[in-house]
Amino acid sequence: MTAIDDYVAAQEPTHQPHLRELVALIRRLVPEATEAMSWNMPTWKLHGNLVHVAAGKHHVGFYPGADGVAHAAASCDDRGLKHSKGAIQLPLDRPIPVDLVTDVVTFRVAQQRERADGVGRRARRKVT
Repeated sequence: MTAIDDYVAAQEPTHQPHLRELVALIRRLVPEATEAMSWNMPTWKLHGNLVHVAAGKHHVGFYPGADGVAHAAASCDDRGLKHSKGAIQLPLDRPIPVDLVTDVVTFRVAQQRERADGVGRRARRKVT
């Protein structure tokens, strides 16, 4: 078992199915990502932080960062999912939106690879 598996096992039974599904999905989508615990949240890293997940009170939080949320904001709104600058709330009483999570993770992987290759937003800044 990994630290992420231990985290999931330590959560309330109501949260574990959603967390297990998210963890399995992210592992399938990005098997090359490094798994870690950051800020007490399961975290996947690929050229820096990729995504995080965490148990909330009545939801599971999916944290793809501000760019990831901006990428999915319209879809979140269409589905009635609450979101903030860097987080999307996935309610426990609804199925995980696999297509949304897949789209966001795929977007973040491409973004992180571009940044690592020197094409990303931060790499384009000129130093004066």
